[in-house]
Parts: sequence; structure tokens; C-alpha cells
Amino acid sequence: MSTTSVSAASPLGGATPSGTPGFLRLCALHVRMQVTETIRIPIAVLSAALFPALAALFFVVPNAAVSTVPVIATAAIAQLGVFGIMSACLFTHGTGVAEDRQLPFDGFVRTLPAGAAPRLIGRVVNGLIFSAIALVPLLAVGAFLTEAAISLPRLLASIGVALAVAVPFTLLGLAIGYSLPAKAAVAVVQVTLFPLAFAGGLFLPPQTFPGWLDTFSMALPSRAARELMVVASTGAEGYALALPVFLAWTAAFAALAVWAYRRDEGRRFR
Repeated sequence: MSTTSVSAASPLGGATPSGTPGFLRLCALHVRMQVTETIRIPIAVLSAALFPALAALFFVVPNAAVSTVPVIATAAIAQLGVFGIMSACLFTHGTGVAEDRQLPFDGFVRTLPAGAAPRLIGRVVNGLIFSAIALVPLLAVGAFLTEAAISLPRLLASIGVALAVAVPFTLLGLAIGYSLPAKAAVAVVQVTLFPLAFAGGLFLPPQTFPGWLDTFSMALPSRAARELMVVASTGAEGYALALPVFLAWTAAFAALAVWAYRRDEGRRFR
């Protein structure tokens, strides 16, 4: 009978199985577990997948000034894509982690010697999977019901930006999930998601904002993500500080997620 040896310490505490193959197998198992747990609640998957597409159907397609102009239609679909990614990441990690923490099995898994890294990687990959699922109906609406158009190089660039956009909102979701009980996490995710989306220009373009709101919006992670996605998909010029703001929020959310995880671990396993 073979046994799994334990060696390297995880960055967040615990240890990881020695050898890259063993670590990757653990990560794959956690991805499978997270995906299985998520699809057991079909309404959660459907709501995350359909809401951005429904927003496009109601607000983009009927508006001829938007849907019939290729660059404007592409920008509208891109900013709703950012909303879909935000929604999937915050709900998957914010409410999902908080609900898992209430289960006895979660406490058992966290005491295993594999450490935190495989579990966190599993959650991140799960969030990326459902972010991609959320974009499929939206892209179909843009392709078949509007004049949105994108070249292959810009499509590849947009995919890269989409993956990057998922990072800070995944970290924010983890911070919420590890900080709050499930009922509170649902409320905080909702209160966080929709104001960030509106103020970040994900429902209405920032060009329609009053001056004060436009200035305030530029400091938000949602606006920075929106600008990066629109620039990647259309080639339009974004505001100069979009990338620094995005990176600063990513670093801040990473620190907050690590703090929340260690705080929760200290309370539950000391």
C-alpha cells in the first residue's frame, strides 16, 4: 500500500503533498468537487449564465443607437461581460465559501495535511469555469442580435483580459466568504455587486455619467476592469490610470483574502 508523503509548506499554512503530480491531482480533485457542488444548484448556474444575456436583450438589442453601431455594440457587450464575470466570481466564492464553512465536512477537509493551496486553486478554477459559462449566452446575443464585431487578435486579447478581470473579484469573493456567515455573505455580495456595476459603467457607459460620478468611477475596480475589456475588444482609448487602479485593487483584495482566511483559521482551529 502506498502512502502520500508530506513536505513543502503551503503559503497559507499546512503542507502540500511532495511532488508536482500529486499536487496537481489534488487540485484536480478539488476542482471536480467544487464544480459538482455548484451544479447541484441549477438555478444558481442558470442565473449567473443568463443575467448578462438578459440585460443585453433588454437594454442593448432594442436600442438601435447601440446595437446597430459595431464599435458601440461591441463595447456594450464587453462591459456586460465584465458584469457576468464579477457576478460569477462574487457569488461562487462569496456565498459558496460562506456556505461551505457551515458544513462539518469543510472543517474536516481543512484539517487534512494537504494544506490550503489545492482547495483555493479548486475554487479559483471553479469560478473561472462558471465565468466562462456566463459569457456564452451573452456572446451569442451580441453575435446574432447586434452588429458587434471583433477580430481574432482582439478576441484573443479579450479572453486574456477576461481571465485577468476574474482575479480581483475572485479574491474579493474569497474575502467575503471567509469573513462572514452565509446569510450575511449573500447580502454583502448583492450590496457590493450592483453598486460596483452601476458606478463602474457596466450597465450605462461612463460617457453618460455626470462629471463627479465619472471621476469617482475611475477609482473603482469595476470601472478599471471595464476600461481594460473595452480597450481589448474595440481598440478604443481608455483612461490612463485604468491598469494601475486595477493592479492596486487586485493587490488590496489579495491581502484582504489572505487576512480573512488566516483569521477564520485562527478562530476555528486554534
